Amino acid sequence: MDPLVAAASVIGAGLAVGLGAIGPGVGQGTASGQAVAGIARQPEAEGKIRATLLLTLAFMESLTIYGLVIALVLLFANPFA
Repeated sequence: MDPLVAAASVIGAGLAVGLGAIGPGVGQGTASGQAVAGIARQPEAEGKIRATLLLTLAFMESLTIYGLVIALVLLFANPFA
């Protein structure tokens, strides 16, 4: 494998994981904070808020996993090599 391709793949993998985790991380923090605020305002709606929060957190986490998959492909199954 060309050293330039290997170096670019490692940098690309790091960027894929790093940038792929920023958005969902911010989104999860915001969603969790709003859910806690909603439960504080309406304690009787806690079950619905919690269920919706867990579902949205799972969807947000899947975006981070996509970044991880791209990084693993670049590192171990490099299509450019």
